[in-house]
Formats: sequence, structure tokens, C-alpha cells
Amino acid sequence: MIRVAMLSYWHVHAWDYTRNVQANPNTEIVAVWDEIPSRGQADAEKLGVPFIADLDELLARTDIDAVVVDTPTNMHRDVMVKAARAGKHIFTEKVVAPTNAEVNEILAAIKEAGVKFTVSLPRLNDNYTLAAQEVLAKGYLGQLTQARVRLSHNGATAGWLPEHFYNLEQCGGGALIDLGCHPMYLTRLFLGMPQSLNAIYGYVTGKDVEDNAVATLRYENGAFGVVEAGFVNPNSPFCFEVHGTEGTMIYGFESDEVLVRSSKLQGNEWVKIAKPDHREIAFNQFVGHILNNTEATENVGLAADLTKLMEAANISNKERREVTIAELKN
Repeated sequence: MIRVAMLSYWHVHAWDYTRNVQANPNTEIVAVWDEIPSRGQADAEKLGVPFIADLDELLARTDIDAVVVDTPTNMHRDVMVKAARAGKHIFTEKVVAPTNAEVNEILAAIKEAGVKFTVSLPRLNDNYTLAAQEVLAKGYLGQLTQARVRLSHNGATAGWLPEHFYNLEQCGGGALIDLGCHPMYLTRLFLGMPQSLNAIYGYVTGKDVEDNAVATLRYENGAFGVVEAGFVNPNSPFCFEVHGTEGTMIYGFESDEVLVRSSKLQGNEWVKIAKPDHREIAFNQFVGHILNNTEATENVGLAADLTKLMEAANISNKERREVTIAELKN
């Protein structure tokens, strides 16, 4: 049995990961730590496990094998480097850290310690993404020219997001770094890593973080990506479109079908693409890597690239300019 400690209940998905741990037959929750002791104590009582107020004391325990990190984003580097050096396997929420330099510190500590690491990038495992990857692998669209991915909700205007999600220091940003992570890593998945990025943030509700955002990704071959996210759009459906010299693929827009129209398909008319089964959730993949001594290579690579893209977007918005990925500090 893999014994897991929950490190913080700051993130809105922390209880989702708690349920993931409880549902997996190979894992159990044995302890809780939280940067806010009162919250951690209350959640530990709900779970019927000890609350350990001192993080170093928790990480020194030999009866803990792995940790789920849901601290504020600006604490990720310190917490995960400590956890890795203590020999604990690490599962965490996106983004890995606010900057590329911090991610590299985390990954170096993980590599040196030889522990397993997986990041929750849930839409990588959804069947529409898997179907889209099959379409791209078969070359139905020809040379890719554009991708656009959009995801929004109305958490800032309807008041259901926790107030600390508007804390710029803790979060490193707002709509783009939180919700826009999903369109960003999907665009990265479809088109690859861009040469440069330009971002525009909107502040509809006047909070410290952006609640409306668009990022454009520029590629050396002339292609571009468009990533859209918002906390102020109540009826904006999740959707993506990918275009190429030979065809177009779309998903969403009030439909759960992946549709392709391509000169490489008979009739050059819209074709419904069969969706495979969903891939197992990220936490279960994490457990599999521990049990089978394998690595989450694609997952970690995409997560590291995600931080690069988010850091570039923040710089772009702040300095009102296009930012090359190559200029980010290592």
C-alpha cells in the first residue's frame, strides 16, 4: 500500500485528489499538512488522520511514501524540492511553478532523488483529445496552420471561486494560469512548442489578477495558436479547432463530437471521428509509475512547457510585447 500525505487544501481541486487517493486500491491517506494550520486540522479530522503542523517533521516520517501537493503555486518549488529530497513521490496540480527556473529546480531535485512525479493535466486523458491526436497522427489536416482552444466560466462574476484565487502573489496570475492552462497545454500538444508568444489580459471585475485573457503563439513555419480563457463568461463552451493545408478538425461548440473535413478523406465532407475510451486519470497513472518503476515522461514534459508558456504570457502582458521562449531564464 502506498501511504500518501495531503500537503495543503488551498487548491479547489484538493478534495478531488483526496477522492482519487481514496478510490485507488493501492493508496491510502495517512496524514495532512497545511500552510494554514486551522484548515489542515479541520480537514485531517474529516479524514480521520493525523494533522502534522511541521512540514519537515511530516517529510521525515518513514511511514509516508508519497505526497499530493495542493499548496499555493508560489510555494510549489520549496515544498516539492523538500519532498523530493525526503524521498517522497510527488503528485501535483498545474502549474508546476510560476517560472521556468523554479520548475528546473524541482525537476533536478526529483531526478537526483529518483522519485516519481506526475502533474494533473486532465484534458490530456479525455477521449476527444485522444481522438484529435489520432487525426493529427494520420495527417488528415496536412501541414498544420492554426489551432484555437477556448475555455471559460463565470467564477469571478458569479462569486463561486475562492477569494484566494485572485491573490496574484499566491497564484502567479488569474484566468490564464488557472483555467487557461488547459487550452494552453492542448495547443502545445497539437502544434508543438512555439517560437514566441503574445498575451493580452483583461480585468473586467477589477481584481488583482486577470479575469479575461487571450494568448497568441507564433511558430517558425508560419502557423499560430490562439488560447482563450476567462472567469467572466457564463456560457462560453469548451471548444477547439485545428486547421491545416488539407483540412480542419473541430470539437465543442455545443457538440461532443470530433469532426474532420479533409481533402484526404473521401467526399471532402464532415466526418465524425470515433472517440476511444478515456485514458485513466492522472493520479492512477502516478500510482502506476510508482508500482511499475516507469516515468511520466510526456506528462512532465508538457507540464514543464506549460510553465514556460505561462511565464512568457505574464511577461508579455506586463511589458506589452512579444516574448520568445528562448529568452526565459533557466
